[in-house]
Amino acid sequence: MAQRLVARRANATLLPAPRCTAKINPFTGPAVVFVCHQPQARAIKSTAVSKGVVSYTMQKLGDTLAENFGGAFTKLGSRQFKLDDCPDLTGKVGVVTGGSQGIGFGVAYTLLKHNISKLYIISVNKEVFEGAKAVISDELGQDKAARMVWMKCDLSDWRRVKEVAEMIKRDNNRLDILVNNSGRGIMSAELTSYGVDRHMAVNHMGHVVLTSHLLPLMQKTAEEGNIVRISNQSSNLHTGAPKDTKFASLDEINQDVGPNAQYGRSKLAGILYSRYFNRKVTQNGHPNVLMNATHPGFVSTKQSRDDILEPYPLGGYVMKYGIEPIKKDQFEGAVPTVFCATKIKDSGQYICPPCIPEEGSQMSQDDELADRLMELTRNIITEKTRMDSVERGCPMDDVVVH
Repeated sequence: MAQRLVARRANATLLPAPRCTAKINPFTGPAVVFVCHQPQARAIKSTAVSKGVVSYTMQKLGDTLAENFGGAFTKLGSRQFKLDDCPDLTGKVGVVTGGSQGIGFGVAYTLLKHNISKLYIISVNKEVFEGAKAVISDELGQDKAARMVWMKCDLSDWRRVKEVAEMIKRDNNRLDILVNNSGRGIMSAELTSYGVDRHMAVNHMGHVVLTSHLLPLMQKTAEEGNIVRISNQSSNLHTGAPKDTKFASLDEINQDVGPNAQYGRSKLAGILYSRYFNRKVTQNGHPNVLMNATHPGFVSTKQSRDDILEPYPLGGYVMKYGIEPIKKDQFEGAVPTVFCATKIKDSGQYICPPCIPEEGSQMSQDDELADRLMELTRNIITEKTRMDSVERGCPMDDVVVH
């Protein structure tokens, strides 16, 4: 049964994203560290300017707290978006990976509450899905629960990902929302059956395969006058990606760089993919197909309560218990994703809770790095699935090929 957290449905008030960030120190394990990047010093010529600097700094600190922590902290931000602000979704079709627990369940619950007509849940565990469906039925009614369609799929199995996408395309004449949420958390390095780092294979490449196969249906939906939205789950921990990341080869991404850096690199890929997609698809003839990346904050999920203990048997208790009281619940963590899946009008953005556009790290803004990432992504997927995908017409070209 899906274990549901008590929902502190946030009145998340937020501001233009701070240059302060909360991150996990990659050298000491999962200890929360605040890093503030102050603007370059300028000559202060008046009391008014001085007050302005103080106000700006306090605003940025408020943003950081609102972005990362739950409860009362969510009220410290300047921009506001609440789950109740989700528009009516009658007639729309959506897909959420990992939608039966954690943040994904918070997203799925909200979309169903706001009348989405059909919602595909892609996950690996049917028992967890049935538990989630029972909660939906109890709280939103059997009619809403009946709109859920479960499809078993491990995102590291790219052949199965393609099969799932093709079934969705066959059974629907539209697709309005795609939430690429499922992922591997901060855990030790591991290779998939394809011989690819599991963090990159699941968090990034599996979602690229899914998105690419679903793209023709999403483009058709957009051409009929609708706005199609794709949301990629990233994290402020993308700043923990190795500083020498080049995305130059499979050997590079298969290198064990430590749990935090493995995770951070895959989350960096999520932002780069969003910005690449914006350049190559949204701005290249498909203005109503939008892709954005999100940071959920520190959220109480299986990843932060249990998975963190695998790489950090002792230090993980800081994440599991130490900051549990101020973590976001799964509904608060879902806020930026719901915003990007239902309301945003821009593409290629990195959105922090509840709806604050952030710049992200310098690497996340590097178009050349994004190009190399996507070239490597296509080369690896092509090599590993040639007989089953690319040679049989995998529609990835307008996403991945320059």
